[in-house]
Amino acid sequence: MNPSNVLASRAGDAAVRPPKKMRSPTARAWLLLPAMLFLFVLVVASLLVLRMSVGVKGEEWTAFSLESYVRLLEPYYMKSLLLTMRLALVSSVIAVALAIPVGLAMARLKSPLMRQLFLAAVLLPLLVNLLLQSYGWLVILGPAGLLNKMLLSLGLIERPVMLLYNQAGVLLGLVQTAFPLAVLPIASSVRGVSRSYEEAAATLGASRLQVLRQVVLPMSMPGIMTGATLVFAYNASSFVVPMLLGGRRVPMLAVVVHDQIAPLLNWPSASAGGVVLILSTLAVMGLSEYFTGRSRRALEVS
Repeated sequence: MNPSNVLASRAGDAAVRPPKKMRSPTARAWLLLPAMLFLFVLVVASLLVLRMSVGVKGEEWTAFSLESYVRLLEPYYMKSLLLTMRLALVSSVIAVALAIPVGLAMARLKSPLMRQLFLAAVLLPLLVNLLLQSYGWLVILGPAGLLNKMLLSLGLIERPVMLLYNQAGVLLGLVQTAFPLAVLPIASSVRGVSRSYEEAAATLGASRLQVLRQVVLPMSMPGIMTGATLVFAYNASSFVVPMLLGGRRVPMLAVVVHDQIAPLLNWPSASAGGVVLILSTLAVMGLSEYFTGRSRRALEVS
């Protein structure tokens, strides 16, 4: 048979063959069902916490009172909220500053194997239990820990430095545990920047530092803002790190909420603290999303 006739017959069969059927709306709904159930559980739990926050101790589901929210205006709780927001903000800035060179290195790796190894090293803190990481910092930063012993042996200090149960130790733990959350969006954003822009800037006489500062970082700003937002939200609700590395001397709001539940069994006060923490975090995330959107629109216009 003539090859041209064979090709024509196959083309005709392909034209006659009906296209594959798309998934029906019912099938798509079944695929979304697990996610919708999970969201439903989260919404119900949030509503229960909100209802409990306007109750009274011992009458959480029957009484109605704003006493728990009024108590949050006391100096102790206000200092705790401000401390939480400050440590979360500072840790996000430090984590992003450390994550930018790591993200640049990940995005510029040409070998797929090296990129996977680099990614595995970055994700390693997320694979280790948070308690184990915190206990590791206790071993390193303690008065008789590895860091103090090394500094004493080198003669840099005369007595052990107190690195635990203060804001410095908590900040170090917050940065380390949330570091991968800053690296991944930054690396993804840098990978989306075309190398042609960098080559064009270099052709016009820009140095590597100028290319980084005036081309790569501005075009990667949405990823940088996303990484900072993730770190902030993660650290604002952190409990294990401030509890173990700060004790009661660094009373972040999550620790205060825990104290209201564990020894006092004051569920309305703890729920009110949780609601305020969620709303404060959402407000900061909303501002970050606003500035990220502006940055993205500016990039699209330019």
